[in-house]
This record gives sequence, C-alpha cells and structure tokens, in this order.
Amino acid sequence: MPPNQSSVNEDKSLRVAIIGQSAFAVEVFERLTQHGHVIVGVFTIPDKGRREDPLAKVATENDVPVFKFKAWRRAGKPLPEVLQAYQSVNADLNVLPYCSQFIPMEVINYPRLRSICYHPSILPRHRGASSINWTLMCGDKEAGFSIFWADDGLDTGPLLLQEKCLVEEDDTVDTLYKRFLYPAGVTAMARAVDMVANDTAPMEVQTEKGATYDPMLNKPELQKIDWTKTGRELHNFIRGLDSVPGASCRLKLPGTAEFQDVFLFGSSMWRSAKPAGTEVEIEDATPGVIHEDGLLLSGADGVLINVKRVKVNGRMKLASGLDQISQQVQIEFTKDEKNVVESVRAVWESILNCDVEDDTDLFASGAGSMDVVRLVEEVKDLCSIELENEDVFMAPVFDEFCQVIILKSRGANSGEIQIEYRALEMNINKMDIKVPLQLFIDGKFVDAEDRKTQDVINPTDESVICKVQAAGTKDVDKAVAAAKKAFETGEWSKISARERGQLLYK
Repeated sequence: MPPNQSSVNEDKSLRVAIIGQSAFAVEVFERLTQHGHVIVGVFTIPDKGRREDPLAKVATENDVPVFKFKAWRRAGKPLPEVLQAYQSVNADLNVLPYCSQFIPMEVINYPRLRSICYHPSILPRHRGASSINWTLMCGDKEAGFSIFWADDGLDTGPLLLQEKCLVEEDDTVDTLYKRFLYPAGVTAMARAVDMVANDTAPMEVQTEKGATYDPMLNKPELQKIDWTKTGRELHNFIRGLDSVPGASCRLKLPGTAEFQDVFLFGSSMWRSAKPAGTEVEIEDATPGVIHEDGLLLSGADGVLINVKRVKVNGRMKLASGLDQISQQVQIEFTKDEKNVVESVRAVWESILNCDVEDDTDLFASGAGSMDVVRLVEEVKDLCSIELENEDVFMAPVFDEFCQVIILKSRGANSGEIQIEYRALEMNINKMDIKVPLQLFIDGKFVDAEDRKTQDVINPTDESVICKVQAAGTKDVDKAVAAAKKAFETGEWSKISARERGQLLYK
C-alpha cells in the first residue's frame, strides 16, 4: 500500500493519528477535535491490569479506533501486523504528544505530512526522556518545550516551534509542568497542527551547538545526592527529582543505630540564621538539623538548604517530625462519614480503573502527578474542603487519605498525630486515665529547660501523686513564641473570622 497521498480538505482539516499516552495526550486529542481536525486512530500502550491509559478511554468514548501495541518492532524491524494496522487509518499526519515507545521510521514517514513530536525542553539542550528533571538539576534559568519533526535520531528532528518560560527558584518538576509545560504545550500542539494544515509550519534544522543528551533517571546511582556540591546545586538536584523519583541519601534517624536510605522533597534555599534543633547524622555529609520547619542541610560551600518532606521506608513524613515517635490517629467514622469514604473510593477507582481496598497505594497502583491534580480537584468538589497536592503525597494509601479527608471536614489538622509522652496511668472511678508529666510546647511534650519539677498533691490526704515538669522563664518564652507564630502564620491565620467561629463551635 503506497503512502497516504490524500489531499487536505478545503477547510484545512487533517486526518490525524495520535501516538502516545497520558492526560496530556487526552487534552491534545480534545483540542485538535475542537480545531476541526479528525482523529482517525489512537495508538497507545496496553492496559496495566485493569488500568487503561486515559488516551485510550477518551478515544473509545469518541468512537475513534484504538490500538494498544506492546511493541512496534522486533529485531529492529517493524512488526508486519502492527504496521498494517497503523496504515489502515490512512492518516495525513502523526502527532506524538507524549510517547514512551520507539516508533519505527516506516510509521514516522508514512503519512503525507509525516510526524510531529512534543518535547519538554528547549532543544537541542536536554535531549532524552528526563528533560524536565535535568532542566532543574542543571540550574537552567529558562525552561520550555519544542515541537519538532520526527526523524531517526533522539529528539534531533527539525524544529517547528518553541516556547519558553522563566524557572522560579523553588520550581519542581510538578510545578513547572503544571504551570507552563502542560497547558502551554497543549495549546502549542494544536497550533502546530494548524500550521501544518495551512502549509506554514517551518522546518528549522537543529544546531548541535549547546546540544546535550541526558540519561533517563531510572537508576538509583543517578538519584543519589553528591554532598561535594554547593548548597545551590543540592537544591537544584533535589527539586529536579521532586516528586518522582526523589533525591536519595543515607541518614541515621534519631533513636536508630544504622544508616538507611531516604528520599528528600520540598527543597528551598535557607536564608535565615541556623536554627536550633536535633542533629541527624548523614552519610558522607555534614550533619543535618531537624527543626520546626523541616530538615536543614549544608552544601560543601556551607550554604544551607531546607527540605520539608522525607520518604522513609516507602512512607512520606514531615521532615520536622523525624525526631518524634508518632502514629496516625485512628478515628471512628460516623454513618455520614462512611458514605463520604465510599464516594472517595469511587473517585480513586475512576482514576486508577481498579478495585480500591483500604491498603491500596495510589502511586504503587500507577498514578502520576496529573492523577494527583485530578484527585485533589474531585475530592475538593465532593467534600467541600481545602485540599493540596501535598496532602496526597503525605497520605498515598487509601485509608490514610480518608483519615485526612475526614479530619479536614471536622476542622482538624490533617497531619494530626498522637505523640508519645511520659505519663502517670491511674484507674479512677473505674476509668483508666493517663496524665502527662511533661510540658506541651509547640505541638510537642517536652521536659522543662532546667529539668525542675513540682509535686502534684492529693487534696484528700496531702500525699504526693506524682511529679510534673515545672515551666521556667525559657519554657514560657518558647511557648509564647510558638503561639505567636501559629497565630500569625499557621492554619489559624489562613481562615476567615467566620470559619474560626465555626471551628470553635465544633
């Protein structure tokens, strides 16, 4: 069968084959349809269990033929049955919005107008599969994307168009993608197809000056922090691996004797004085400091950075709480709350396209960053609560996530924890009670600065029941400072007077 030689319609509509996957490809599909182009076939990856790629789902809903190929070639040659299936859609143009498979040149060059691809970097810089990560890890001041004509090289084809944006200091892969690369990329893909249809699409040969080929970050050694780097370089490395897969290092958690692997997230430059806190040993590095705002780390040049979150044994934790022995509060749900949980379960099942049990892990089930965005928006609408992406990363298991949702709906802090403390346990009037013996300052039970205690007296016989910590001047100063900070910058400061009243009423 000869290559497709059909002409473009008078209204400039093209017959387009979309090759790729992900929510990004879905929006390209929808935008091209809005622009009057006809999607004649979708070629995507096979289902993962019951989880179908969203591009396949939207194509089916729009009665577009869907092809799910595990591979397009064998031993360097295209599979005849795959090539025949592709040729059957008779496309004018192939569009590759995001494609993780290797597509044979027999497919790339088959349509009359050939193939265009989206790549999230300013080519020729950062060729390869992890280009957004490397943009941040290299400390680039600008990020962007390129739409190019596919050839037989790795992101080397002639350029059709490029767009750029400034990189913000605390940008991560997720924020950069969500803010610019995703929305502007969808719009640009549709514009590029229109340019091809109108015969105004340029083919600018890529220069090799400044070209880089960056490795895919799927090997542990590429995710490991190099502590000989400066503070700024450490910050760029950590945010360049945020939120997947995470920058790794080895440290000794307080109360443990062995180093263990952890992953760091939520990095920012630290410009204040070094705070007091709990020192934590880091392999091959200056010790870090656990403090109320996270984990403070030092570059080889002495410049400090701060990380907010640490993944330990597969679970995300607030870095500020690494020195606390804590456990998630287990709460009893009301009948109405149980109905909410089942509604949330339906949202998870819709996103993951699989049965969701209480111990289902969102990310282990194949969810990505855009699934997090969708989950947050749908649950906010469902439950009328404030929810952030970070809430999902901190509680990726279904039952933990539901605890967060219900606590938020009750007006409680989603990060609520039960902290262990020294206590006097007694049985009074046939009830077991537990009386703290320590001070409670800034969310923690602590001993008095000077370790002074005072007796608690039984008024019936004047016997000493127990000794409790006695606050001194320094303890009071700490408590006042913590209360002031919580009032001015904590959750209380972010809500209206009406909402404060509602919380107090509860």
